[in-house]
Amino acid sequence: MIRNTLTGKQKAFLRSQGMTLDPVVNIGKEGITPTVVSAATEAIAKRELIKVRVLQNCPEEPGDAIEMLAERVDCDLVQKIGHNALLFRKNPKLKKPAVELP
Repeated sequence: MIRNTLTGKQKAFLRSQGMTLDPVVNIGKEGITPTVVSAATEAIAKRELIKVRVLQNCPEEPGDAIEMLAERVDCDLVQKIGHNALLFRKNPKLKKPAVELP
């Protein structure tokens, strides 16, 4: 089950922050593998907000692949447009948060 802990105002703020981000995790021809999940987990732990791209040669549908990744990483799915998505998870272990939510 995908987490849904963000308000509409927080999602709008994160979408505006995500406009300038480049994709950090690419889902390719092998689909959602343990390597992709661990890469996304590490990236989201450091950055809190990441952009994910599903490549054309992915065997799954882009929406299904993004939702599956969000479930496995245990994060909020902020936005999903076509082959791109924004994922967010607050990391309480960071001394200075990467993203300050309104």
